[in-house]
Amino acid sequence: MGSWKAEELQYHIRCRPGDVGRYVLLPGDPGRVPKIASYLTDAKQVAQNREYLVYTGSIDGIPVSVCSTGIGCPSTAIAVEELVRCGADTFIRVGTSGMMQDYMKAGDLVIATAAIRDEGTSQQYLPLAFPAVADPTIVAAFIDACRQNSIRYHTGVVHSKDSFYGEVEAVRMPLADQLKGRWKAWVAGGALCSEMEAATLFIVSSVLGKRAGALMLAEAHDGMDDLCRMAVAGIRQLIARDSSS
Repeated sequence: MGSWKAEELQYHIRCRPGDVGRYVLLPGDPGRVPKIASYLTDAKQVAQNREYLVYTGSIDGIPVSVCSTGIGCPSTAIAVEELVRCGADTFIRVGTSGMMQDYMKAGDLVIATAAIRDEGTSQQYLPLAFPAVADPTIVAAFIDACRQNSIRYHTGVVHSKDSFYGEVEAVRMPLADQLKGRWKAWVAGGALCSEMEAATLFIVSSVLGKRAGALMLAEAHDGMDDLCRMAVAGIRQLIARDSSS
């Protein structure tokens, strides 16, 4: 691709500076972008290419965007890199996950404080000894949003992986014993849920000097309204905090 210029159309997400807000919600599924964007004011599609569908609207008069990442860490890293080049600096993963603790209930929300780097993309950015952590101001904003709206939530470490079937059908894999042993360790350590993007989102954002967080729905597809409402409520909290700082 050669050297990048500020005014250039980004190769994958097909956006330019001015197309997106500084705050971006990142679902994996392009099909969820219009639904999440419907909770914004005057949201409109600004780009679509490959797995990347981008809408931009506003919250309290401040531009906010929604950009799908596709499934997994490699495409997530590309989205964040190119969104930063378009002016974004605050990223929230919004999606579904598999819960890992018995005390959790389907439909609970999970606010990630950090992510287990059980994936390969982030290792192209920083060694595994470097932790994948969420920005504390984002964590605090989403906790406040859930509390104010009486939404059941959990905060803690999440698990990011590369292989969906390596988790859900581990028994048939050649590395079954290793996969099951590692899963048991993550659960024993208190990991809340398993998903496929947060660790790389946190690491890439750290490298680029930007903020990132993750809000996820545990084991349910009929709780999307709560997820969308809290995603917007959390961004609203961030906007208020940023404007007063």
